[in-house]
Amino acid sequence: MAGPVTVESTAIALGLAQIRVALAATHIDKNTRQLTASDSIGSLASTKFTSEVEFFRHESGFPLLEDVTIPLREKAMLECAFEELTPANMALAQGKDLTTYSAAHSGEIALGALATPTNLRMEAVYTYPDGTNTMNIIFPRAQVSASPEIDLQKEDAVAVTVVFESKQADSNNSAGSSAWDGRPLGSIQFLSA
Repeated sequence: MAGPVTVESTAIALGLAQIRVALAATHIDKNTRQLTASDSIGSLASTKFTSEVEFFRHESGFPLLEDVTIPLREKAMLECAFEELTPANMALAQGKDLTTYSAAHSGEIALGALATPTNLRMEAVYTYPDGTNTMNIIFPRAQVSASPEIDLQKEDAVAVTVVFESKQADSNNSAGSSAWDGRPLGSIQFLSA
């Protein structure tokens, strides 16, 4: 048989992850999934994980040939677009503490009051179509960077994009924990039911 053939059909990914958010300090010393569905930011239009690595490439000789590649830095990000336009989600998009908002239709978001984004714990829980296996992306200490745009449409739900950027969470950072030594930006954990 020619071409790629499925090796494990239960590993086919289809659908979106659930995004769960809490304050980072609450669970910084835990390196497994801690948040529950009640910590979810709600319905989403999209979820996308990115791991960006920059490399130094050394060349020598004549003509020059590459002889080594050395990683310089890594960034981990999760971009999502939420559909539920609540005070908590708008506070999140502004980098503020979303946990201070509990009502779906009551609250105020101050504009022009810029400050360093709140340290958050972000857990993206993706459940495979089999309904039992999961992939969990954990950023123990993340900050949201966004320039929120609310594009209201006549016959389509809003989708406000935010980006969770993982920040150093190991014992080398005063806001971190030794629970994250060896994985300072977090981890991707696969769990089989």
